[in-house]
Amino acid sequence: MSVVQTRDGKTLHYKVMGEGAPVILIHGWPLTGDMWEYQTVALVEAGFQVITYDRRGFGHSSHPATGYDYDVFADDLADLIDHLALPKVALVGFSMGGGEIARYLGRHGAARVNRAALVSSVVPYLLKTDDNPGGADASVFDGIKDDLRADRFAFLQEFAKQFYGVGWVTSPVSKGVMDWSFALAIMASPIATIACVDAFGRTDFRPDLPGFTIPTLVIHGTADKTVPIDPSGRAAAAGIPGAQLIEYDGEPHGLFATAPDRLNADLIAFLRAA
Repeated sequence: MSVVQTRDGKTLHYKVMGEGAPVILIHGWPLTGDMWEYQTVALVEAGFQVITYDRRGFGHSSHPATGYDYDVFADDLADLIDHLALPKVALVGFSMGGGEIARYLGRHGAARVNRAALVSSVVPYLLKTDDNPGGADASVFDGIKDDLRADRFAFLQEFAKQFYGVGWVTSPVSKGVMDWSFALAIMASPIATIACVDAFGRTDFRPDLPGFTIPTLVIHGTADKTVPIDPSGRAAAAGIPGAQLIEYDGEPHGLFATAPDRLNADLIAFLRAA
């Protein structure tokens, strides 16, 4: 098991696979770095070095009681890049993982990043406010936390159905994928699972958008009910100069598993253009 110690003494579990230009894949809530299985295989076979890691509180990384905010997450990413001595790296973030990219660029700059991809990402801002009327009401995030406290396991099983569009997408995932996702999700600390709802639901990444000074790809499903495309993917593409937006018509949130071949092809084409 490979681990890196963070600046505040926690450990992050990571994996490095393949040879070639390095790409860090940053996972979404409430999963682990292993959610990138389809993309890892495709990218390694395409000649890239793939790095995945478990966010603090998730998977095999440390499960502290506090520290679940994006300044800390961005510093964790910086510590991983430093540990691996990567002079230049591409960053790909799914859902909550897109927030790490935004805050990393806003906090640490883009000197060591050559491209960024936001997939079904929470960037730039999910919370409904006077200046963000298309966001979700705070009660949505409060309700998720209440449900997690009441029965985390039942919530995660139901959440996966919306996550993958079970019942409405043209290519729903198998029961095996659903079971796999549940197994990854329950590895997380319950404290981290709850705390990160506020992190991804209430963090405003709009001040971080000027940090995207590198080529940026935004991919989002038009039928995403978990992170609707208007306040996220479309708003991010509009707020990042020169960003390329690819909309996956009819795809749900978890398009890494519902449309893996298309996502892999789009990521490889984008990364090869570096």
